[in-house]
Amino acid sequence: QVELVESGGGLVQAGDSLSLSCAASGPTLNRDVMAWFRQAPGKEREFVVVISLVNDEWTTYADSVKGRFTLSRDNAKNTVYLHMNSLRPEDTALYYCAAGTKFSILARQYTYWGQGTQVTVSS
Repeated sequence: QVELVESGGGLVQAGDSLSLSCAASGPTLNRDVMAWFRQAPGKEREFVVVISLVNDEWTTYADSVKGRFTLSRDNAKNTVYLHMNSLRPEDTALYYCAAGTKFSILARQYTYWGQGTQVTVSS
């Protein structure tokens, strides 16, 4: 069973930076692909970024975060990081880490989810 634990959320001001972490455990075969999604109150879960752990060149960002967010990974710690710069109030959401076996921007393709970490950006 794959387990994902996010951390690093918080309250920041517009223009600030924040980094989130997602520590994974469990069979690596079931988590070749990892992604971040976010969900604001009253809205559907939204894709943020996805990376293939087999081929780092397979990384896709949502247009809304491209150029501001960067994904990195530490294989030794089985952790992926979401570095968020130039944060905006519209980035406020509960951020979820997800893992699966298919490279996809669709939430339904992911089997494993973390509990989420809240990011709030004040104007």
